[in-house]
Amino acid sequence: MSETATSHVSAGIRRDAEALAGALPPLLAAAEHLAASVMLGEHGRRRVGQGDEFWQYRPSHAGDEARMIDWRRSARSEDALFVREKEWQAAQSVMLWMDAGRSMNFASSKHLPQKAAAARRLALALAILLIRGGERVGLSNSNLPPRTGKLQLLRLTNALAFDEDESDYAAPQLTGAPPRSRAVLVSDFMGNIAGVERALTRAADRGIEGVLLQVLDPQEEAFPFDGRTIFESVGGTLSHETLKAGDLRDRYLNRLTERKAELKSLTRSTGWQFHTYHTDTSATAALLWLYAALERVH
Repeated sequence: MSETATSHVSAGIRRDAEALAGALPPLLAAAEHLAASVMLGEHGRRRVGQGDEFWQYRPSHAGDEARMIDWRRSARSEDALFVREKEWQAAQSVMLWMDAGRSMNFASSKHLPQKAAAARRLALALAILLIRGGERVGLSNSNLPPRTGKLQLLRLTNALAFDEDESDYAAPQLTGAPPRSRAVLVSDFMGNIAGVERALTRAADRGIEGVLLQVLDPQEEAFPFDGRTIFESVGGTLSHETLKAGDLRDRYLNRLTERKAELKSLTRSTGWQFHTYHTDTSATAALLWLYAALERVH
């Protein structure tokens, strides 16, 4: 490789490193701050079952097979036998998916975060709480499998900070989600609902349950438009001009109500849960709802 080519490669690596260093701390710091606002115990929700990692010893009970007994640990006790239990890894795994479509880059005011920024902060704060409690968290956007630990938080932060989708509306996916695990899908869910239906139906077939968190800007709920208005999608692929925007208000609000009803019906039929979060309301309350909703799963 020539010296010039090497210089270009080094410069590219340096730019990537500087971009990473610039984006990760604010996002991670914001998520840490949000997670700290939620007072939770750190006992986790570990469960005994099939897995590879040691969890705990327990005294042997009637009905335990001889192969389950840990003879080395039992030898240290004069009158008791102990069983070596492993964690139920599937039940401990939570797979996140965050809509990276362009519609999520909307904010109606400079005083409000973009929907994508609010979603990233919530998703990462939830990951912090779950990992702190001993859970494994993955991200299907980047095929990042469920893992635990501080290094996984950095991987999640990196993936969330730089994930982008060129489409206006992204379809949910749960790539890499273990069977019988849990999942969190975060989106405005304003696109074609068929993608959501496919994702939840396939998840239900694999015993995966979870939550849908709809993130909306307050303007998307109020539709405060009147007179001549040009509506454009964030990606610029759709545009509509009207002289009487107020005449569209009832039709739009009815469509939004219908969409929420469809999502609620879909989650009920598949064992999932649904909640709407507005970017001008408390992120702490939304985080508490997410955490409690996952506790109700399984």
